[in-house]
Amino acid sequence: MILIFGGTTEGRKAAEVLEEAGALYFYSTKTGEQELTLHHGQRIDGALDGEAMQRFCQQHDIRLIVDAAHPFASMLHETIANVAETLKLPVVRYERIYPPRASDITWIDDYSDLPVADLHGLTLLATTGVQSICKLKWLETRGVKVRYRILNRKSSIELAYQQGVTDEQLCYYEVGSLPEADVILLKESGLSGGFEEKVAEAREKGMRIIALKRPKLSFANCVDGPYGLRRTVERLLPDFFPLHSGLTTGTCATAAMMAATMQLTKGDTLRPLRLAQGKIPTEVPVLLPNGETIHVAVGYGYGYAYCIKEAGDDPDVTNGVEIRVAPFSSSQEGKNLIPIPLGLEHIEVYAGEGIGRFTLPGFDYPPGEPAINKGPRAMMRQNLEPLSNVHHPLSMVLSIPNGAEIARKTFNPRLGIEGGISIIGVSGIVMPFSEEAFIDSIRKCMEVAKASGSERVVINSGAKSERYVKALYPELPQQAFVEYGNYIGETLKIANELDIQKITLGVMLGKAVKLAQGHLDTHSRKTVMDKNFIRQMLEEAHCTIDISSITLARELWERIPACGRVPFAQVVIHHSYEHCKPLLPDGSLTILLIDDEGKTYAIPPSR
Repeated sequence: MILIFGGTTEGRKAAEVLEEAGALYFYSTKTGEQELTLHHGQRIDGALDGEAMQRFCQQHDIRLIVDAAHPFASMLHETIANVAETLKLPVVRYERIYPPRASDITWIDDYSDLPVADLHGLTLLATTGVQSICKLKWLETRGVKVRYRILNRKSSIELAYQQGVTDEQLCYYEVGSLPEADVILLKESGLSGGFEEKVAEAREKGMRIIALKRPKLSFANCVDGPYGLRRTVERLLPDFFPLHSGLTTGTCATAAMMAATMQLTKGDTLRPLRLAQGKIPTEVPVLLPNGETIHVAVGYGYGYAYCIKEAGDDPDVTNGVEIRVAPFSSSQEGKNLIPIPLGLEHIEVYAGEGIGRFTLPGFDYPPGEPAINKGPRAMMRQNLEPLSNVHHPLSMVLSIPNGAEIARKTFNPRLGIEGGISIIGVSGIVMPFSEEAFIDSIRKCMEVAKASGSERVVINSGAKSERYVKALYPELPQQAFVEYGNYIGETLKIANELDIQKITLGVMLGKAVKLAQGHLDTHSRKTVMDKNFIRQMLEEAHCTIDISSITLARELWERIPACGRVPFAQVVIHHSYEHCKPLLPDGSLTILLIDDEGKTYAIPPSR
């Protein structure tokens, strides 16, 4: 069982991550005022001292604590640390992302460090929360006019009055509307706390800015985003999530590049860990596209750094491949190395063995370039740029041993990617059986299909149905045939977005009877065969058969007499067409219903 201490944006995000597991967890807040919908989590509200927290953890078999509380909740952080140490529980600190500390801000460690002499006769706007009022009242006795901005809620207002604040001193939080003042006092609250927005508005109003530094926390497991939290929970509590996440090839390639760069810019050689005697890092911090940082394991061979592709529980043929980065040497000249344009002044990277090349239009980059998508290139550039060193310019080679052989088991040959695997990934993380990732791959296939110049794109559920529909369109190129898996609706939406004018939808009966009922995602976890609706369609086709004992839709072909198959197929296609055509309003849609022998039924006609 997991216990989250939240009440913050990070707490809400932590709950969203744990919800993905479908398992019970607990979510604790001090006031219970945070609006939050939990499906699998159970809320507990009210402050917990050390004794109450320890008792709760023991009674509910808590095995992991997630501290996602406000960074300035020092007493709570200390209590969590003490209870965790007593009970030998791991703690994950869900930290905020903080921008670099600007030089035009006066940074203080404590309220007592405020430059009171400089503030005499000025108006100070304190945005540090209602709990800090008692720590600032002394300023009023030193000739400082203090105004307190708090949340406009009953509990906060009552607490402010209890600390001796007058109505004239109170103002309330509204986005983009700082009250006039000479000086503003902020907490270093990070990106989710709106720190940068407050600073920008204060600068615009000409205020002097004073910021209270965030407390230093010493938890061993720190994350600053949802992916890092999930991966840490998977490591510390492997049974909580039924399926584990992985890393994209883009993240792994970036990590290998960082490992090599970090060593080579120091003048060190790349060598196996067992020979390095702990002097080189075994993991590197990789900044993901969403702004969070995760730590990725790396290793070293003789003259190269590497990262092992980790797919988690996602079925991926690239799982376990070694992605290498080695210094460029004169001996590699003429070995078909292609530059990877990253826009870095002091670092050059080349694509070597096992990295595919684009040979067709429709990708982020033209034919001839390395098959590395825009997202991974941006991640490489963003992570390598802080490591580049004018005194140590580098040229490196990215390679994947056996990449060409592995690529034959992927969609790459169909997409026109030759010579190896592609470096892909939008988020940097592979979610197991991710719908988002599958739909992204459909989109890429549709973009390539359009770029092929084919007047028609044929979408189908898989290898079997594709084999049948290909025979009907022998003139179309390979790229014109795209698998939708179960995502018929999403594929048609993509076709409409890309302005593809002619679509043929090939579907076998098992998916067709679901589609006819309006289920545009036909996965078995989303919908099952509805016998009552099938009986309705049989009636419309004037077929009278008993289907009470069937378990699979394809059994219908065996029971429907030959004379009734065409009328039934027409009914199924008609209903399917009604649900699908609105998703392709400006295009022509042909639906082919395919039986187990490869015979096709079509309304409108297939040509």
